[in-house]
Amino acid sequence: MFVGTLRVDLLLGDVHSLKAKRAVVRPLVAELRRFDVAVAETDHQGLHRRAEIGVTCVSGDAAQVRRVLDSCERAVAERPDIEVLSVRQRLFDEEDE
Repeated sequence: MFVGTLRVDLLLGDVHSLKAKRAVVRPLVAELRRFDVAVAETDHQGLHRRAEIGVTCVSGDAAQVRRVLDSCERAVAERPDIEVLSVRQRLFDEEDE
């Protein structure tokens, strides 16, 4: 079994309130769920122009985990209203503790 995680630190475009932030983050989270992954906003909840999105995927095939997370990363990067500040991808197998 392989577990992959993806953390994407984002700078949001023309956002001036937490309500406007939700209007950007919620559709992004919904879009990423179409890849059959678990996804959530994981940091910067109190800041209106920053967000961190966490994604995780589980599979019996490490290559499949990488493909899914790469697809999620591309989907985020293609959004014109979001600037990707950093990306961290990790892969764990059953021998990792």
